[in-house]
Amino acid sequence: MGAGGQQTETVGCGVYTWEEVQRHNSRHDLWVVVDRKVYDVTQWAKRHPGGFRVILHYAGEDATEAFTAFHPDKKFVKRFLKPLKVGELAVAEPSQDRQKNAAVIQDFQALYDLAEKQGLFQAHALFFLAHLAHILLLEVLAWLLVWLWGTSWTLTLLCSVLMATAQTQAGWLQHDFGHLSVFKKSSWNHLAHKFLIGHLKGASANWWNHRHFQHHAKPNVFSKDPDVNMLRIFVVGSTQPVEYGTKKIKHMPYNYQHQYFFLVGPPLLIPVYFHLQIMHVMISRRDWVDMAWSLSYYIRYFSCYVPLYGVLGSIALIILVRFLESHWFVWVTQMNHLPMEIDHEKHEDWLTMQLHATCNIEKSPFNDWFSGHLNFQIEHHLFPTMPRHNYHQVAPLVRKLCDKHNIPYHVKTLRRGMTDVIRSLKSSGNLWLDAYLHK
Repeated sequence: MGAGGQQTETVGCGVYTWEEVQRHNSRHDLWVVVDRKVYDVTQWAKRHPGGFRVILHYAGEDATEAFTAFHPDKKFVKRFLKPLKVGELAVAEPSQDRQKNAAVIQDFQALYDLAEKQGLFQAHALFFLAHLAHILLLEVLAWLLVWLWGTSWTLTLLCSVLMATAQTQAGWLQHDFGHLSVFKKSSWNHLAHKFLIGHLKGASANWWNHRHFQHHAKPNVFSKDPDVNMLRIFVVGSTQPVEYGTKKIKHMPYNYQHQYFFLVGPPLLIPVYFHLQIMHVMISRRDWVDMAWSLSYYIRYFSCYVPLYGVLGSIALIILVRFLESHWFVWVTQMNHLPMEIDHEKHEDWLTMQLHATCNIEKSPFNDWFSGHLNFQIEHHLFPTMPRHNYHQVAPLVRKLCDKHNIPYHVKTLRRGMTDVIRSLKSSGNLWLDAYLHK
């Protein structure tokens, strides 16, 4: 109840303490704070374009920094928040909740404002159209290769490499369109995202949005970041292994996970797990628009390759392509996150939370292309709506801010990033074994 009594909770003029706000922290009673204003988003969250769970992860919390990070046009979005307002924080209450560092929050907001002033959130459409052109060129070259010169094993392998490269690069490009507005009209950006992830990859835009935005909202936080839901196949970080070991949980021989990772992780994530999950999500949610886009990919693919390989041969080819793409995707995404801190919710400020969960890979023309500029994972997580061609400009400013507040800013070589994936799995496995045997 606010300072004005129970009635104030329904008329938008209540005055609340953080303790009162934090009681409204469930999917059936969901409040958030943005710029010191308190909103009841319980019902509206179900219609949230970014998915219900993104908001749920901030239930009873200050969501100001996440709100700023995810919404380029804040004035427009606040129109939806206005009728949901139930009050404001009491004057005596700090602007930040729990033990968040006010100085860090203030300095990061100043950096965000500076980046906006310098135009670093403005996307160059030609940059992304050039990337789309090179993806389409790879697709055409792969088909022409076997159509003109035959389906020998050598040419088929080369074809699959070209196709996997196109698929992976399309993945990085759809990632861009999913996060930011490349075109001035959002409808065109929305259509381009559907085309890229649906027609060029056979996946679902809505599935990606709802899953990926959760990852950005609470990276490496158990029960909130779907990317650290390892289905009990792996234990990660330093907390989960000890918890599993202490409770004598042994779904897998986790002390060998750094070895069976090569058999389970890279080869199966996209061809098996993601593929089945995408189909399940589209069918269960009756997302027929995304289903149509996804089917258009398979219609195009089989129309092109069945005349060359037959039905079974075409199925074998696409499995090989997905197999290669999955390896590429897993290594690029995991080297930035898996070796970092993975734990339960700590309610940290935006800068600290993202820096604890991410690291960068050294900049080079190859690394930029190979990772879709996700070698600048720190900057991407801090500014998810910033176009990737500007990451290198904001990176020195981020590093300077981290140095000021003694927040580690990790940069690795590509080789070190990949080997750290295995090193972290081995370390977590050993922690589990020690707890399992001795606690």
